[in-house]
Amino acid sequence: MKITLIEDEKKLAASLTEGLEGEGYEVSVFYDGILGEKNVLEHIPDLVILDLMLPSKDGFEICKTLRKEGVGVPILVLTARDSLEDKINALDSGADDFVSKPFSFNEVLARLRALTRRSQGNPPQLKISDLTIDIGERRVFRAGKEIYLTFKEFELLEYLIESDGKVKTREEIYEKLWERKDDDFGNVVDVHIRHLRQKIDDNYDSKIIRTVRGVGYAVER
Repeated sequence: MKITLIEDEKKLAASLTEGLEGEGYEVSVFYDGILGEKNVLEHIPDLVILDLMLPSKDGFEICKTLRKEGVGVPILVLTARDSLEDKINALDSGADDFVSKPFSFNEVLARLRALTRRSQGNPPQLKISDLTIDIGERRVFRAGKEIYLTFKEFELLEYLIESDGKVKTREEIYEKLWERKDDDFGNVVDVHIRHLRQKIDDNYDSKIIRTVRGVGYAVER
């Protein structure tokens, strides 16, 4: 698996690279935001590990650019800015997950495994109304038009559809997709639901995602 690491703290970058390569990952390291972004756009790795505070271009803007250009690979943010506002801003910008500095290497590995884990035994396609999800290719179509989702948006949509119309609470969604407990889980889930709705519902008369007030979310069958 190819990882692009964009981190300007050289000692930290060297330590992460050594550890990741020891786990079998192929790592390309960049200490500058613009150079790292250029590499991702040109070579499309399997995953991006991204610091927020970078020379030339910060991580928030890099996330926005990658998503605008249709790059849907998972983005794991490393940040010393661990306030709820910063986490929401990172997710709003297109990040899939985050690890707060200082962190343990084992936590980073766990986050990577969670982001890249593929469900076993899934059907090749899931369908609901005029929406089709190609599981193998990780592609989504509505009314014949392809919709580009981030890694985590795809997982969220897949999870809701596989729930077969059952309401999933914010806590259930967070623990399933992020595999951890956090008092702020509702905000994280709501951010991704909002992004997903903008892509698959806003331009269509019939709506796929349903909000059950005070409970959670479901899909219309």
